[in-house]
Amino acid sequence: MVLYTSPFPNSFLSVLHSFSWGLIFPCYWLADRLVASFVPTTYEKRQRADDPCYFHALCIIITTPIYLALLVASLPFALIGFLLWSPLQSARRPYIYSRLEDKNHANGATLLTEWKAAGNGKSFCFGSANVCLLPDSLARFNNVFNTQARAKEIGRRIRNGASRPQIKIYIDSPTNTSISAASFSSLVSPQGGDNTNRTVNAGIKRTTSMEYKGDNSGSNNSEDSREDKGGAGETNDGEENTCIVRINGEDNGHMSDTETDAVNGQAHASGPAESSLEGDAEISKTPNHKQKEGDSGSLDSCSASRESLVKVRVGDGTVDQSTVNNKLLYKASIMKKTSVRKKKHTDETFDHEISAFFPANLDFLCLQEVFDKRAAEKLKEQLHHYFEYIVYDVGVYSCHGCCSFKFVNSGLLFASRYPVMDAAYHCYPNGRGTDSLASKGALFLKVQVGSTPQDQRIVGYISCTHLQAIAGDTTVRCEQLDMLQDWLSEFRKSTSSSSTANPEELVAFDVICGDLNFDNCSSEDKLEQQHSLFTHYKDPCRIGPGEDKPWAIGTLLDPEGLYDEEVCTPDNLQKVLESEEGRKGYLVYPTSKNHGSSQKGRKASLKGNGRRIDYMLYTEEGLYLEWKVEVEEFSFITQLAGLTDHLPVAMRLMVSTGEDDP
Repeated sequence: MVLYTSPFPNSFLSVLHSFSWGLIFPCYWLADRLVASFVPTTYEKRQRADDPCYFHALCIIITTPIYLALLVASLPFALIGFLLWSPLQSARRPYIYSRLEDKNHANGATLLTEWKAAGNGKSFCFGSANVCLLPDSLARFNNVFNTQARAKEIGRRIRNGASRPQIKIYIDSPTNTSISAASFSSLVSPQGGDNTNRTVNAGIKRTTSMEYKGDNSGSNNSEDSREDKGGAGETNDGEENTCIVRINGEDNGHMSDTETDAVNGQAHASGPAESSLEGDAEISKTPNHKQKEGDSGSLDSCSASRESLVKVRVGDGTVDQSTVNNKLLYKASIMKKTSVRKKKHTDETFDHEISAFFPANLDFLCLQEVFDKRAAEKLKEQLHHYFEYIVYDVGVYSCHGCCSFKFVNSGLLFASRYPVMDAAYHCYPNGRGTDSLASKGALFLKVQVGSTPQDQRIVGYISCTHLQAIAGDTTVRCEQLDMLQDWLSEFRKSTSSSSTANPEELVAFDVICGDLNFDNCSSEDKLEQQHSLFTHYKDPCRIGPGEDKPWAIGTLLDPEGLYDEEVCTPDNLQKVLESEEGRKGYLVYPTSKNHGSSQKGRKASLKGNGRRIDYMLYTEEGLYLEWKVEVEEFSFITQLAGLTDHLPVAMRLMVSTGEDDP
């Protein structure tokens, strides 16, 4: 299948389309600004409350007639442009595939090595987020604004979070049963050793995602890192840039000075890992940027994540600053994980956390509501610092391909560190109301993640979708889920080049990501909860229809509270969501039919931990029979606090081959 790298098959149509859109854009922009001036966000209202002279009201009185006059003057040109633009959409391709040609531009990404299906297996990390990048006037109805600036900041935060080293700290703490424990910051200097995965035996069971800040040293170590990589062997393909620390859970999880020295002494004996060498080489390429207001989740923040700042000593004594060439400022978002003994008595087999950062070594990203084309370009430019392959501007316009006229695309965007082999898009033909104005649909992708020694390709399937949003349209959503399954089955058949007797491809995973616009606890969503999709695909957060796991939380934030000081930064939002009372104040909750829908007056009808409408599903059906797929980690992410009204989610899958290391 040919991947489309431009929206039109030839340059003449592209030029004609640019000309027609140039005639339409002034009218579109003026209308957008005119409406936006009358729809203030809560942030703007608070800013204007301190204005005794009512300066903003005066500006509206002056600018509104100007906008109206210019809008009327631009209408004839917009009409001519529309008459050219609309028929051109019949020749428009359903997506644009962008591949980063200049590898030096991807300064935040770790170099990938091809998976050869050797060793115990490999992990793949998937992320999904609804980023609400609509035209500014429409985004304000969700209490977010400045779409162009938000697009750039969202891309920057995602690639910064994904490009930091992956560090895991396991804590055996039976007294801690919270969803996520408090964060901390520690200043560490990786030293000495040969192993890819540095393990410090001391028993803790908590997962951490670490923030780093590196200096310019270490930029010359990239060649050494690749040499070390080849010599170290493939202990585990799934652990790239991973440091593992184990600490006993005695004394409520606190470490004595002796234990700290022991931990760091063993770390000294274990490093420098491949991860530290490659990580430092990549860190030196990342440009420093100043921390912006409301961005404590930025990876250049030097402030402590919470109340404590832990300084870890290396070796047996104090480290001389002049002798340390590479320093990482680690910012840990720590999460409770069930101990091995507890796992024997429960069904939970993977880590789960509320994290202030996107997972390290994020492999695939599915975004929804990237409707604004200019914002999509800005977002793509930022994501290309980490992801080499991006599919964007997905969907159809005008009357082409769907039953009703489409003013905007599907809003879907896909980014990958692995090459895309095939892609297909389908538009849902049954959209209703305002949703029918967008070409909501499903994007299907086939990616190559490796090859076997017998030259068999190792591939994976990823589907990204966004369902009908209007409450009460349960029948529409169920029909769309039916179409999603049928289209995915057709896509897999049409792109498969294997036979059962002579497989040319081995399928490692099949994942569905997206905003499904229903939750698993609302009484109004019973039809969707019982859909057959959940018999073929597994939801890591779900026990069954109408019941989520206790640690699962909602992903839909209350728009009115987006700019409250308690939740306007990633760390603050993480802290609030760790408590039940905090979730009740800032998440949208499922309600019963007998109660009102106001956030303040529905405490009696609260159910679960919030409306979880953003899903990540996986299946074990249709995969290579000798391999096993299981969830290794699931995260609810607060790094986009203040930028969108949804919580991103992430899932790490481990594909186990069952083979011993060579």
